[in-house]
Amino acid sequence: MTTKQIEVSILGAPYRLACSPETEGALREAVARVDAEMSKVRSASSVRGTDRIAVMAALSLASELLKLQNSVRHGEAFPAEEIRRTMHQMNEQLGVVISQYEAL
Repeated sequence: MTTKQIEVSILGAPYRLACSPETEGALREAVARVDAEMSKVRSASSVRGTDRIAVMAALSLASELLKLQNSVRHGEAFPAEEIRRTMHQMNEQLGVVISQYEAL
């Protein structure tokens, strides 16, 4: 697997990260989410210091993740990939039925 270096900025600080070309988009999206959460913590609270802001942002993101996982576990939400896979299977099954019907 080929890796590449990308330059990103989180809370105004530059970071050089390694990733595969296939995962660059997802990594950049994650960086943007972390940057937004850290900016929100910095502007909405009296927390100062990048390390403390990072911890508060991590706790907020972890809380969101746990809520989502709990929702999925209880059938209240479905992961997008599972929905795509189910739709693909349904389309294949419909295609088979339609082709059988057309053959009549």
